[in-house]
Amino acid sequence: MSTNLVSRGRSLEWTRQLLRRAGIAAAVLMTAFLGSSAIRADTTPARTTSGYVTTSEMGTGSLLLKTTEPGQYLEAPRLKTDVAITVTGPIARARITQRFENPSDKWVEGIYVFPLPQNAGVDTLKMQIGDRYLEGQVKEREQARQIYERAAAQGYKATLIEQQRPNMFTNSVANIGPHETVVVQIEYQEAVRLDGDKFSLRVPLVVGPRYSPPAEALVADSSSSGMQVVAVHDPVPDRDSVTPPVINPIFGKINPVTLSVTLKSGVSLAAIESPYHDVDISRPDDKTATVSLKGPVPADRDFVLNWKLAANGVPQASLFRETIDGKSYYLAMVVPPVGTTTPHRQTREAIFVIDNSGSMAGESIRQAKKALLMALSELKPGDRFNVIRFDNTLTVLFQDAVPADAEHLLVANRYVQGLDAAGGTEIYPALKAALVDTTPNDDTRLRQVVFLTDGDVSNEDQVLAEIGKSLGRSRLFTVGIGSAPNSFLMEHIATLGRGSFTHIGSEAEVDARMTELFNKLESPVMTDLRVTTNDAKLETWPNPIPDLYAGEPVVLTGATDETTGSLRLEGRMGKKPWSTTLDLASAVDGRGVSKLWARSKISAIEDLRYQGANQGDVDAQVLKVALDFHLVSRLTSLVAVDITPSRPEHEDMESHEMPTNLPAGWDFSKVFGEDPEHPLMKASVDPALLTKLAANDKPVVASATDGVQLPQTDAGTTLQILLGTLLALAGLVVLVGTRKRAVRS
Repeated sequence: MSTNLVSRGRSLEWTRQLLRRAGIAAAVLMTAFLGSSAIRADTTPARTTSGYVTTSEMGTGSLLLKTTEPGQYLEAPRLKTDVAITVTGPIARARITQRFENPSDKWVEGIYVFPLPQNAGVDTLKMQIGDRYLEGQVKEREQARQIYERAAAQGYKATLIEQQRPNMFTNSVANIGPHETVVVQIEYQEAVRLDGDKFSLRVPLVVGPRYSPPAEALVADSSSSGMQVVAVHDPVPDRDSVTPPVINPIFGKINPVTLSVTLKSGVSLAAIESPYHDVDISRPDDKTATVSLKGPVPADRDFVLNWKLAANGVPQASLFRETIDGKSYYLAMVVPPVGTTTPHRQTREAIFVIDNSGSMAGESIRQAKKALLMALSELKPGDRFNVIRFDNTLTVLFQDAVPADAEHLLVANRYVQGLDAAGGTEIYPALKAALVDTTPNDDTRLRQVVFLTDGDVSNEDQVLAEIGKSLGRSRLFTVGIGSAPNSFLMEHIATLGRGSFTHIGSEAEVDARMTELFNKLESPVMTDLRVTTNDAKLETWPNPIPDLYAGEPVVLTGATDETTGSLRLEGRMGKKPWSTTLDLASAVDGRGVSKLWARSKISAIEDLRYQGANQGDVDAQVLKVALDFHLVSRLTSLVAVDITPSRPEHEDMESHEMPTNLPAGWDFSKVFGEDPEHPLMKASVDPALLTKLAANDKPVVASATDGVQLPQTDAGTTLQILLGTLLALAGLVVLVGTRKRAVRS
């Protein structure tokens, strides 16, 4: 019981800290009066002259934000999103259109945290203001922030796209006028995932609440003076940027999304499925398909689309090329042959780590427990195992790995069945415990660590750095649980841990996904992969190529000045050598490959931080690649500014972080506690309002597949930024007060 109380207390304290940082103190639901006490339209009080509203002034449902004025509220900015993706071969090009609507009588700034695929190369930003269109420019992060802040303070409309994590971005839109709509559009490029004979496209739609471990006080004794030197280490120095406010789903869901995907495979398509959403599928021919969501859906879970090519349609090797300014960029996707004989099974030491924190409550913990019980049942005589569970506390079931015999398996099964979800997500101590290897020189068993978690934490760097220091002979396999896992962390743990990543999005998928994982755990890996070429100037990423497991392809990008020659991949399948050769001249057109090469290079450079590389050297290399290829990164942002003043000088601007939905299947009280005074427990939105948002002012769709189109023109953003800077330097505009970034609770 004491453990539960500690977990609950820490969870509530984390919640209160999150709410203070989120900047929204409260949101309330107002509905029309019921029965004989209903207020008629002709008796509804007029709005206050300040532009705020009171609860009695709202005759219909609305999402309200508390202000610093007692009893005064502001109608929250509303968001609608349209996603359009075209997949050509293994390359996906996505266009995301976000419509920020201001229903209030005040000038507002909307700040929205949203997810993107962790390998996405974000390169385009456009903003529509009335009948004018602006195109954004990639700038060094601090410079872009200064340009945006200056424009926002001076009353200019501006938008800023910043990367908080490789799969988490922030869109800030300043000076949205009363009852005005601002349209912001971004585009990105990514490579689709191939696993066995199935292609998969994942479109994250919601950022799950991330647990941030508290800062640590470091104390060192000074032997000479007896004094203590105290330093504070914060594993999440940017925690304010990764904790958006979350609406309680019992009051409804917000942020409706429309989405369409066009598949242009080039060969015959077979099965097409969307496992988590209802979709309409159109097949104009056997090589093309359009998949669309059936109506707008709330942004509360990832969209996944899987498809297969017709029998024998998966190529053993594909090579795509894009040539820019005389330089050729290549994307190679090679599917290793599948062995015809059952490989020899080596005994294993399996360490299973299960997350039972509050974010796993509900369906997620059921999925994780079912998956773990299935994994335990697959252990064979001669194997050894252990079970570790964690929330903001930690339990290692056995003192060390034990034989997988009936007695120990019975204890483990009963233990797993009794797990419940509560508390914070302290994944770092669990990882450290799992990597403790008491027999590091044992070559008779494969040591495999299997993590079952949603990975929704914000101290990714701390976790990944530990792998670089302590991996040893262990191999890390991750099972992403739930409707919106932190795929960046899950995939990166597996990549750095030389293992593999599996996702389970529903309880019905447990058997199939875990069977796939068992095949990977027991199949021989392809190791010692390397690239050789007759062109010494070929720069390939990732480098080195990670180990591969059954059904996984080699995905490689390269850059060279040559368009002829060959690229040879070599490695070992089990104990046998394996190789394949690709002719560069045979590469087919692959628009956007250069962006994928640059994004892959940035990711590889960033990973050097976890291996002890100098931070300054890493930053310099990342910044150069991001600026050269016009990509958003940890050190670069996209910014667009309108040169026409919008907000009058005598008007203030209210700044609010826009709420997000709780991911589907999550238990709000388990994550945020059951405090009746919890402000966001009161956050709500009328279902009628959702219908209105989804139906009214629906984005004009140019075609069934292209999504919302904004002109491909630059309205002079570079000149606008320069003029704005000169105006600021000339002192033509004086800042009045300090712009409020958030309303503190």
